[in-house]
Amino acid sequence: MTEQEQLKLNARAAVLKALAHPTRLWLVEQLQQQERCVCELTDGVNADISTVSKHLSLLRQAGIISSRRDGKQIYYRLETPCLLKMLSCVESVIEKNAAHHAALV
Repeated sequence: MTEQEQLKLNARAAVLKALAHPTRLWLVEQLQQQERCVCELTDGVNADISTVSKHLSLLRQAGIISSRRDGKQIYYRLETPCLLKMLSCVESVIEKNAAHHAALV
């Protein structure tokens, strides 16, 4: 593996790590629908603002979401809707595994 290939794989892993938490996956799904402020997202996750902000920060650092400030509110939006296709593919894998497991039982 070349150094360039390793860098590309590391970058991919960083994006996947940013998604590798149930709360962050839920946040991405919520932002697919529309831009939202952190207060709206906090209500939906049932967590405090600092916890949700930390999750959002990780997603923003990975380039998955972006933010804008409007007065005291910070609004977040999904920058990479193509990730939803990947999540749909993950759902297909889950369904296939469930069907396979059911067939074994």
